[in-house]
Amino acid sequence: LLNINVGGTLFQIAYKVAARYPVTRLGKLALYTDPMKKLQLCDDYSVQKNEYFFDRDPSIFHYIFHFYRSGVLWIMDEMCPSNFVEEIEYWGIHLKYSQRCCRILFEEKQDELSEYLKIQKELEAELEPVDSVEHFEGKFLGRFRKMIWNLIENPYSSIPAKIIAVMSSFFVLISIVGMTLSTVEEMKHKTGKMWMEQLEMICAIFFTSEYLMRLISSSSFKNFLRAAFNAVDLVAILPFYIQILFENLDEGDVLYHEELHKVESVSKLGKVLKLIKLMRIFRILKLARHSTGLRAFGFTMRQCYQQVCCLLLFIAMGVFTFSALMHSVEHDVPGTNFTSIPYAWWWAAVSLSTVGYGDTVPDTVLGRIVAFGCISFGIILNGMPISILFNKFSDYYAKLKAHENET
Repeated sequence: LLNINVGGTLFQIAYKVAARYPVTRLGKLALYTDPMKKLQLCDDYSVQKNEYFFDRDPSIFHYIFHFYRSGVLWIMDEMCPSNFVEEIEYWGIHLKYSQRCCRILFEEKQDELSEYLKIQKELEAELEPVDSVEHFEGKFLGRFRKMIWNLIENPYSSIPAKIIAVMSSFFVLISIVGMTLSTVEEMKHKTGKMWMEQLEMICAIFFTSEYLMRLISSSSFKNFLRAAFNAVDLVAILPFYIQILFENLDEGDVLYHEELHKVESVSKLGKVLKLIKLMRIFRILKLARHSTGLRAFGFTMRQCYQQVCCLLLFIAMGVFTFSALMHSVEHDVPGTNFTSIPYAWWWAAVSLSTVGYGDTVPDTVLGRIVAFGCISFGIILNGMPISILFNKFSDYYAKLKAHENET
């Protein structure tokens, strides 16, 4: 018999039984005749007791021991997949010796654990700052830059940092409200327009100062440019300066060009300016810097992009299918709006989303049957991913909040 001591528990295996599996650790131990090679396979050897000692987990070795006796590797649900795989790799036993049903369940559990650890790592990276306190050691003006970094990036470091975080969110909201009010007819007059321009200038100055403070306090310029939130900050302030640049170009055209060319230039610049002003709406993304909920939402969309793409694919299939059916049964009706399949796309999209504007409706009985099928398919389709996305969002939000509180 081969005396095996695993973590203080004694097991005895016949040499012939262990030798059936020559590629395993115990199989090699049974077949080798050189004592030095045998000592390389174990952690220690007792000459008096003729025992080979292994400093491994004895609870898992019970299943290894059962494998040598029966030829089947049993896997219990309560085992940690990572620990179990590590142990069987040490003993040189492959997972293929287990039953197929057990192996499938074990691999699913292993995939779930890997996915959980991956998501946990990404969640921690989501809240991990671009710079840490250690990065400023030995740098030029390291203490000063660290102070500014704590003031801007770490709202929990001091009361002034909290005030700046609140002010940042406040200016974002004020900027969005100002952009909204600037489109109101009463605010387009001279006085209202002047107030809106001054408000926009104050917000732009604050955002610019905030961005420059982040840039100055960053320990790595390259990492600063790669950070997504810093890109959002840059998009938030660029429209203001581009608008000023285009307005100056507009004045140049007025001075140096003929009347017809001036009108064309002003028209083109006006369209560009409208587009640039619209870019200010992206300032609302700055709220995600201080909002765990917005971060959790963005993280959920990134993690569930496959489900979202499948949903969009199903919607596209439904739109094409039901628009084609509706056109085939309604195109002969006098005065119908379903004159072609592309014209029916809007109706199919509205019906699938269960909004139902009622601007386009079928007139025939067959058309109403097709419409009922489209609406029913839309209800089923909309109900499928909601629970998945909501459950994942709740889970990610709770984890982000817990990690944020721990930090």
